[in-house]
Formats: sequence, C-alpha cells, structure tokens
Amino acid sequence: MVILYTAKNGEYTSLQGQSNIKDNVYVNLTNRCPAACTFCLRNTKEMAESNSLWLKREPTREEIISEFDKYDLSKCNEIIFCGFGEPMERVYDIVEIASYIKRKYKDMHIRINTNGLANLIHEKDITPLLKGSIDTVSISLNASNAEEYYKITRNKFGIKSYDEMLKFAVECKKYVPNVVMTVVDCIGEEEIESCRRVCNEIGLPLRVRPFEE
Repeated sequence: MVILYTAKNGEYTSLQGQSNIKDNVYVNLTNRCPAACTFCLRNTKEMAESNSLWLKREPTREEIISEFDKYDLSKCNEIIFCGFGEPMERVYDIVEIASYIKRKYKDMHIRINTNGLANLIHEKDITPLLKGSIDTVSISLNASNAEEYYKITRNKFGIKSYDEMLKFAVECKKYVPNVVMTVVDCIGEEEIESCRRVCNEIGLPLRVRPFEE
C-alpha cells in the first residue's frame, strides 16, 4: 500500500528504501472522489501494478503518521496531500496529520491539492479547520463557467458545484496563507484566458499545469 511517495516524470515511487529525501513528498489518503474528470489519470492512464496509487483500503490516520515516523523529511521541500482520490474527503484526518507534521518539522510547508468541493462533500464550511496547519491550497478550477466545469468534472453535485467551488476558494483565503487556482493546458489558450479573468475577479492567482498523457 503506497501512502507516501515522490513523483518524477509521471512515475510515482514509494518512499520505502529511500534516504536523504529532498523532493516533494505526496500523501495518498483515499480513492474516493465525487468527480470523474475527463483529464484525470484515474480515467486516462493504465499504470503498472507496482507503480499504482490505487489503495486496496484506506490507511488509518495512525498508519499515515507511522509512515511519516519512518523517514527523516527535514530536507523535504514540501508535503502535499494529493494521491489518486480527493484528499479533502478526509479533511479531519488531514488536519490532524498536518498538525503532527508541523510539530515535528516546524518550518515544513504543507499543501493540499483539491477539487474544491469539500464544503459540498461535508455539507458545511470546513475551511476554518485549515488555519494554522495548511500553508497552501491548490484548487482545480478546470473551466471558466458552470456548464463547462460540470461537463469536464462530471461530479455528483451537479451544476451548482462550480459556484460552490469558487466560494470555497474565497473562504480558504481567510485561513490559508496561499490559495491558488489551477487549470490544465489542454483546455486551450482562449479558455485559459477566460479562467484567468475568473481568478482575477475573486482575487486569486492562476497556475497552468501541463496535461500528462
């Protein structure tokens, strides 16, 4: 079961057997996700069994903390809650684990990569929970309007999900030092510029990510 891993050139490598870890470390929490994005690697990429992040079961909070205790991550650049599922499905565990990491590595930078639908998942505003333990929240914007967003993400919450995702992003700004929106470059330059205008309206930066075939 791959819980902690590094990522280079589309390859995901467990920390097991690694030492002197200086790369970003990613945390694989869950397979669960309320969306089925058309560009997601879950839907587009066949992965070797030995290299797969698909979990046969979710690791417990204690198992994840135990994994962190196996390694010296003092030279690690950043710890990122990501994986193959939507990490904010387990927001309460993230906060506890991140707080533990902060106690052990005071200056460690911690990021969450998310689809921004956490408030819909948990049916309440969970952004206050992130204060003090999370340094960056990176949110997948995906599109410049609700219709296109729903077409791309195919999420279970329907057309309202776009506005709720934007509200989540704005609320995160109150509690998290760095909030950024992202899109993948395969959506085209015109749509990227439209997304940039959306981000300008809510006062957040846009990062364009390369699409992995």
